[in-house]
Amino acid sequence: MKMSNEGVIKQVKIIPVLFTFIVCLLSAQEGDHYTAIPRDSYYTISNVFQKLSADYPFIKIVSSILPEGVSVEKDLVYISYGTRKLHLDLFYPKNSTAPNPGVILVHGGGWRSGDKSLLVPMAQQLAVKGYVTAAIEYRLSPEAKFPAAVYDLKAAIRWMRTNALQYHVDPNRIVILGCSSGGQLAALVGATNGLDKFSGVSQQQAESSDIQAIIDIDGILDFTSEEARKYEDDPTKNPSSAGAWFGGRYDEKPNVWKEASPLYYVNKKTPPILFINSAILRFHVGQDKMIEKLKQINIYYEVHTIADTPHSFWLFHPWFEQTLQYAADFLDKCFVEDN
Repeated sequence: MKMSNEGVIKQVKIIPVLFTFIVCLLSAQEGDHYTAIPRDSYYTISNVFQKLSADYPFIKIVSSILPEGVSVEKDLVYISYGTRKLHLDLFYPKNSTAPNPGVILVHGGGWRSGDKSLLVPMAQQLAVKGYVTAAIEYRLSPEAKFPAAVYDLKAAIRWMRTNALQYHVDPNRIVILGCSSGGQLAALVGATNGLDKFSGVSQQQAESSDIQAIIDIDGILDFTSEEARKYEDDPTKNPSSAGAWFGGRYDEKPNVWKEASPLYYVNKKTPPILFINSAILRFHVGQDKMIEKLKQINIYYEVHTIADTPHSFWLFHPWFEQTLQYAADFLDKCFVEDN
């Protein structure tokens, strides 16, 4: 829903500190049982709009109204950890019985904030183009440290394969798309195809969690580099977003920082990858080195940098359409042109 600047400002003013942790009471969907889940509320569409609109007064929030020709099923449970249930919103073309490619969409928020609603517009518009899309919830750092989120994403992929027949998904054409921290996660999930290391425990364990294409939108690829650590290991932030996710600073847990870096997993099982970049270089860290590795083993990749864009550009007009088109064109090359 589009919101006026005045309405956004009023909403933001009720949040006194951006990084204040709050506890939301979320239904565990088991009778009247409720579970307290820690949340960080700073990364919302209204907060980001308020931050960016001062420098980009022309931006508009992308509508999340369901497009014609698209069906939705909201809050489907894709995995449970005891009473904790993780949900996804599923979008698919109406009346389509052909097996369509599936796309798992992973929101950003510094591994500590954000929710699945952030990528609902992208999921909807990809569904218009013939994809079955799932905007997913996953565990964030206030609730669970690395690598819990990776386990969740791989479980979501298995869920989509398990339910492929019901939702007309081609289990041999599944994509992961992520933005910012979600982009890093998408790249890590794809680069670890075939590895049991991050499999986790899933009710659909017999299904593969491998994916056939990656779309990384402004997600860093190497936490160990000096450039990444300048921001992600900033001593003035206690802790930084990455440090909170890893449970310690780089000098305390260097192996974990490396373990979470997609750069170090590139191999012949890594699928084609699309990088969509903002104009801010810090979010491209590790990309050049990863591309060198991809070239050496002849894995297809594309890079598109949208000029004069801030981070979180994909959430707003006028950049949303360009981002969507880059993603759709890439997926057509990966799947349609091969058939």
